[in-house]
Amino acid sequence: MRGYQSLKIGLMALVLFTFFAETARAIPAFARKYRMSCNTCHTMFPKLKDFGDEFAGNGFVMPGVEPSRAFLETGDIELLLQRELPVAVRMDLYYDLTPDAVSGDPKTDFRTPYNIKLLSGGNVGKNVSYYFYFFMSERGSVAGLEDAFIYVNDLFGKGVNVAIGQFQLSDPMFKRELRLSYSDYQVYRTTIGWAPTDLTYDRGLSFDYGAPFGTDFVFTIANGNGIGPASGLRQFDDDNYKTYLLRASHGLGNMRVGGFGYYAPTEWWSEVNTALMFGADATALLGRFEVNAQWLFRTDDNPLYRAAPAADKVKTNGGFVEAIYSPNGDQSKWNAILLYNLVNSDVTDLYPTASDPAYHAISVTGCYQIYRNMRAIVEYLRDMEKSANHLLFGISSAF
Repeated sequence: MRGYQSLKIGLMALVLFTFFAETARAIPAFARKYRMSCNTCHTMFPKLKDFGDEFAGNGFVMPGVEPSRAFLETGDIELLLQRELPVAVRMDLYYDLTPDAVSGDPKTDFRTPYNIKLLSGGNVGKNVSYYFYFFMSERGSVAGLEDAFIYVNDLFGKGVNVAIGQFQLSDPMFKRELRLSYSDYQVYRTTIGWAPTDLTYDRGLSFDYGAPFGTDFVFTIANGNGIGPASGLRQFDDDNYKTYLLRASHGLGNMRVGGFGYYAPTEWWSEVNTALMFGADATALLGRFEVNAQWLFRTDDNPLYRAAPAADKVKTNGGFVEAIYSPNGDQSKWNAILLYNLVNSDVTDLYPTASDPAYHAISVTGCYQIYRNMRAIVEYLRDMEKSANHLLFGISSAF
């Protein structure tokens, strides 16, 4: 009965969210600049079309259609100054029904707002752009900057693009920030023992190049310890090591296949853990379906940074399969998403005190586009590792 009452409250909350959403009609920064619909670059917000990917890869510039009104006439040919600073806001609000961690009874939660991001991006000069977003509120606290980088397009006219700053290492595979589901690509977030190594945010330098024969390459050098604050010595990297990721992908008709390798040594208290990752991924367009898949293998030789580590390396493997159904292609007002996540590791067999990164879940998500820049979401998740069910309603908007 309690679960039924909670479900009724959730449905009422979704109706109220939808009603109040009608007041939000603003459009985000790039759409304002070019006076175009968000649908030019996005299918259902925030998911990008191929054109949107190309626009971002070109430094947020549409060749040949840059509006002169967007820049000030300074008389200085070496100064490209935007007339207005491009700014947008993203807000996510959720209502969640989940089991209590102790009793297992249904527990409801208004996560309103869950996230508020301030975003900006645009031109610094010819072939140079910037992008960042600031978390004004992430789960109730100020999280600060996540993505924040300068992007140089076509460096020295050689077709090489360079990003320097902080970004997600997984972006060349699948961009977590652009997914439609609330559920995440869990394998990218997985850490082993005390090692900070994962495939989310890091600080570094990334090069990408599209070869004439159709293969895209990405090479990234990073600190390897995330985007936490600097130490007392004002240093972000807390050891003498750097991490290296190499990725290649190739288009094959309606498919794209890729693979990567990641070498990530990290040090703590004079002990070193070396993490190695190898993975493959694919995207296929099958009529109204888009299918994305990622699988990776990982080894760590000392994830608890012990002076006498176990003789065997810790082995971890996992990935996800995502299927997105869009009944009317790019113009769909609604989407259905199925996401399956699996992560396995033997870290607890070798190090009984280590936290267990195991994860096994499937989620079903429905999204409805209220406006181009606002969507409603309902998601059911079955956590098979914990034998628990989760239900979520929400609104996501950008303006």
